[in-house]
Amino acid sequence: MREGLSMIKKSAVLSAMAAFVLSVIVGTGSISSAASEIICSSTTSTENSGLFGYILPMFEKKTGIKVKVVARGTGAAIEMGKRGDADVAFVHAKEQELKAVEEGYFIDRHDVMYNDFVIIGPTDDPAKITGMKSTVEAFKKISAASTFISRGDNSGTNTKELSIWQKAGIVPKGQKWYLEVGQGMEKTQRIADEKHAYTLTDRGTWLATRDKDRLAMMIVLEGDPTLFNQYGVMAVNPAKFKQVKYKEALEFINWLISKEGQQAIASFKDKNGNPLFIPNAK
Repeated sequence: MREGLSMIKKSAVLSAMAAFVLSVIVGTGSISSAASEIICSSTTSTENSGLFGYILPMFEKKTGIKVKVVARGTGAAIEMGKRGDADVAFVHAKEQELKAVEEGYFIDRHDVMYNDFVIIGPTDDPAKITGMKSTVEAFKKISAASTFISRGDNSGTNTKELSIWQKAGIVPKGQKWYLEVGQGMEKTQRIADEKHAYTLTDRGTWLATRDKDRLAMMIVLEGDPTLFNQYGVMAVNPAKFKQVKYKEALEFINWLISKEGQQAIASFKDKNGNPLFIPNAK
């Protein structure tokens, strides 16, 4: 009888130990899984262009760190980081980025790549912009003769667009020819196409989506130095937000600016072999 009770006790102890070990393993697995994923707040242009779908599998294979991208306008992406709701931001409004770093919300900012903005419009070009060199003068002609579709979302593209209107001495908000849509770049292009209107877009999104979306549009102005479009990456400051995964975020940043990461960006091209972004990390 005593031997039977002893065996029962031993079995109960072993079962309890096994349950404990299992809970530790499961718990550790959960912690490990959580630690191997970071949140990157970024722009719709990097998402719409397909860049992340191309380069992230390379980074994840090398490091085991998964990157969850939340794509929105640059302004919203930076604000997401400033709330501590992301681990890293990959955006394109350098003045806003540097200000956020100066305010202490981000650290370890680096230039990563660039492309340029272009003005796209209907193929019959009703505002007669084709051949012009000045974006400011082109905007003046659009305001007088056609319709302009604005993202209106405080994105990097919207910030650039508003700076051009300011240089032109025009306040577009509230004008009949000016429509703010509050959408990402690809949807804004589609609306411009539907409205037989003009818009400002980044070359990467244009090259990646023009054929897929069957846009009856063309580039009417490009090459103005004003339209340079720099992208940067920065980590959310762990001194402000203890929950952020700074170590993993820094590993992502270092990969992006490394020779391997820069080569990955350079090799991302559209079906016609056009590069969508030019790496320029230093």
